[in-house]
Amino acid sequence: MTAGDVHPLRRRLRAALTAGGPAVGTFVKLATPDAVELAAAAGFGFVVVDLEHSTLTERDAVDLVRHAAVCGLPALVRVPAVDAAAVNRLLEAGAAGIQLSMLTRTAQAEALVAATRFAPAGRRSVSLVNRAARFGALPLAGFLRAEQDDPPVLVGQIETARTDPLPELVAALDVCFVGSTDLAVDLGLPADPAVLRAAVDRVRAAARSAGVAFGGWAPARSAAADLGLGTADYLIVGSDLQMLAAGLRAAAGEEKQ
Repeated sequence: MTAGDVHPLRRRLRAALTAGGPAVGTFVKLATPDAVELAAAAGFGFVVVDLEHSTLTERDAVDLVRHAAVCGLPALVRVPAVDAAAVNRLLEAGAAGIQLSMLTRTAQAEALVAATRFAPAGRRSVSLVNRAARFGALPLAGFLRAEQDDPPVLVGQIETARTDPLPELVAALDVCFVGSTDLAVDLGLPADPAVLRAAVDRVRAAARSAGVAFGGWAPARSAAADLGLGTADYLIVGSDLQMLAAGLRAAAGEEKQ
C-alpha cells in the first residue's frame, strides 16, 4: 500500500463487515498518537476518532487519522452533524469513513452521502493536493476512480425511537449502528431491558432489510450479546479513555490492598 493511500484500508474494512465475524474497533478520545498505535498493536480492526464526546479538535483528529494510516489501521471519524467542509478535510487527510451521530431523518443521510461522494453521486469538492490523493501523484481520473471503487465507509447511529422508516433511512450507508445508551435514555432511563432489547432488535432487523451491516457499542466484548449485539458485523468496544480509567482504578485498588 502506498503511503497515504486510504483506499486499501476502506476495502479491507468493508471486507471485514461481510466476513462472518464482527469487525472490532474502539473509540479514540485522547489526542496522543499512542492511542491508535496501541489499538493497532492490540489487534483492533479499526478505530473511530470521536469528535462528539471528547475534547479532540479537528486538528487532533487529522493527526490521529494520519497516524492510524501509518499503522495500517482504518480510522473513521465520528461527527455530531454533517459539516460538509469539515468532512471533506477529514477525508482528504485520509479518514476511512465518517460515523454520524443521532441519525433520525433521511435528509441527514442524504447530506452525509452528498458530503462524501464526488459528482454525480454527491457534492463533495475535489482537490488533488491532499493526502488521500497522494498530494497530486494520482491524476484526477485515477483519484476519482479510486474514490468510486472504494468510497468512504458511512455509519449512521440510530439513537432514538422516533425516526424516519429505518430501512429507507440507512439504505445508502454501510453500517446501521444502534446507540444503545442514548436509545435507553430516549425510551425512559432506566429503560425496561425488554423494551430496550426490542428496540435494538428492530434496528438490527432494519439493517438486515436494507442490506447493510449492523453495528453497535459495548463496554466490553463479553457484554455484546446481552446488549443485542451478538450478531453485530461492526462492534465498537469501549474507548481508549475508558480503558485507561479502568486500568488506573484497578492499579489504585491494588496499591490500597
